[in-house]
Amino acid sequence: MYTTVLFLHSILRWAIVLAGLWAVLRAFKGVSGKTPFTPADNKAGLFYMIFLDLQLLFGLILYGISPLLKSAMADMGAAMKNPELRFWAVEHFALALVAIVLAHIGRSKVKKATTDAAKHKKGLVLFGLSFLFVILQVVMVVSKGRGWFPTL
Repeated sequence: MYTTVLFLHSILRWAIVLAGLWAVLRAFKGVSGKTPFTPADNKAGLFYMIFLDLQLLFGLILYGISPLLKSAMADMGAAMKNPELRFWAVEHFALALVAIVLAHIGRSKVKKATTDAAKHKKGLVLFGLSFLFVILQVVMVVSKGRGWFPTL
């Protein structure tokens, strides 16, 4: 079960990258081109948020079944002194949570904005910041030896 969930968690990052890129590019196009906010713009942010939420779900499942995280949780004091364990036990989750929260705030602000220009601007800023945290996470995970593409 662990390898299956880890595989799904790893492959889902690419859906997040694609959806995040889609949301940011749609918002950028809306800001730069002063275009109306369309259903496609709405869907881009929605799918980005949904994929992030699914990623959180798989990540939380991994917190319960990962041998690496179980060893970190058994002795958090020692885990905090080990950069590898600290990354997986604390830093990875914290940075991912920031990306998710920014996407949710962005989605909420976009829905509440009254003009198309405001919707695009809020989406660009908040989805853009969230997307930066996602890209940072992908690079950090790859640097920790997980690889660009997951294998079963």
